Amino acid sequence: MFGPWQLSALFATGVVAGFVDSIAGGGGLLTLPVLLSLGLDPKKALGTNKLQATCGSGSAAWHYGRAGTVAWRDCIRAFTFTLIGAGIGAWGVRQMDPSFLKRALPVLLLGVAVYVLLKPDLGKVDLHPRLPRRTFDAVFGLALGFYDGFFGPGTGMFWTMAFVLGCGFNLTKATGYTKVVNFASNLGSLTFFIFGDIYLGAGLAMGFGQILGAKLGSGIVIKRGTQFIRPIFISVVLALTLKLAWDNFRK
Repeated sequence: MFGPWQLSALFATGVVAGFVDSIAGGGGLLTLPVLLSLGLDPKKALGTNKLQATCGSGSAAWHYGRAGTVAWRDCIRAFTFTLIGAGIGAWGVRQMDPSFLKRALPVLLLGVAVYVLLKPDLGKVDLHPRLPRRTFDAVFGLALGFYDGFFGPGTGMFWTMAFVLGCGFNLTKATGYTKVVNFASNLGSLTFFIFGDIYLGAGLAMGFGQILGAKLGSGIVIKRGTQFIRPIFISVVLALTLKLAWDNFRK
């Protein structure tokens, strides 16, 4: 179904999306429209998108872990709850129409962008956590896991803010932990699409691009830290807000 030029374009898209996603989230802003523009059925486009996103988040999580940004044992509980939440969300999207979220999401994302802009010192250093870690992992793992499986856009940004505000992480650490739980939610969602709802060639082409892009992006974050993340994070949040607002309010 896909020719060499299409697979090359998908790989390139994956590289760019993986790079952006490993830093600030929002890679789906690029990947899903590209898949749909190639004429994929929306359901198969979602499944294919989850495959390539799983490759990217897994790659980014691995590189953050190797650099010492993430402590693997510290992620087990959050990973488990997120995996469960994403599975429930992916099942739920087959039962309900997620369109009611589309109009609320731009407002929520705009709130995130404004908050970060007004807090220039946000995430510069680790702070005292505001929530017990067990409570944080269970509540946010199930809630954001469900959201990612059910709808998805902006999940990485919400996770980053949750880790900064709830656990007191600096932005670099929060970004690393976000990739681990993103991997869990992508994996949980993927299990509901993997049988018949994926174009394997397209997903793997983008997935290999994601792996490369995630390696590049996470490497830069690890070297340059919070001051590099902040402007990209704000830019991606605003771009996603504008796109979603345009898609849902232009009619």
